[in-house]
Amino acid sequence: MRIVLESLGATLREPGREFRISVEDGLTLEAGEAYAVTGRSGSGKTLFLELLGLLLCPDPGGQYRLEEPGCESEDLATLWTDARRRLADLRARVFGFVLQTGGLFPFLSVRENVTISQEITGRQDTARVSRLIEQLELDSVSRYKPGQLSIGQQQRAAVARALSHRPAFVIADEPTSALDPELSDSVLRLLMQAARDEGAGVVVSTHDASFAERFPVSHLRVAVDPAAGSPGRTTSRVARAPS
Repeated sequence: MRIVLESLGATLREPGREFRISVEDGLTLEAGEAYAVTGRSGSGKTLFLELLGLLLCPDPGGQYRLEEPGCESEDLATLWTDARRRLADLRARVFGFVLQTGGLFPFLSVRENVTISQEITGRQDTARVSRLIEQLELDSVSRYKPGQLSIGQQQRAAVARALSHRPAFVIADEPTSALDPELSDSVLRLLMQAARDEGAGVVVSTHDASFAERFPVSHLRVAVDPAAGSPGRTTSRVARAPS
């Protein structure tokens, strides 16, 4: 499976302010590959991940194609107009998400949070749930609810949930920001393992400058384009960084 973005962008508007994220030169992301998304704070990394994960409605005129072997290519950007239920189904099936805030359901235990993505997609595998909980050192708190966990434990539970249903792509927004260095590398290794062994595409935004040096990833850079700016309007562009 692959994701192809062509002339795709999205715009956030507030009174007196407009911010646009743009992928104008075309970008292809392959399942089984890992990608590091870097950029200064405020450059639009999270906005790009939301656009990529079908969480943000794109501006008219661009294309978002999901290409699967044996299936006809389809422009998913058009689904925002009249097929949002199908868009939601695709989002749940294709993606696993690790949000900066963890995004766990507060009324469910750790194990229930990790299991729920399997239940939504019909991909039940209790052995996988137990294995992920063990790998992320959550055994002792698996019956706890998120409010009883540390920030780091919540983030690791979010990683387990994102991987649980074997998605084609995992999108992780600063997944190690609340972890100590040892656990941080453990989480990143698990994500890289998902790309290597399970054929998942892994897209990680990070402020860790050495991430792309320590792990085999392609580097995507998000940066404000001063030439495209104007009073009250900011444009950020996403592009592959030179190798």
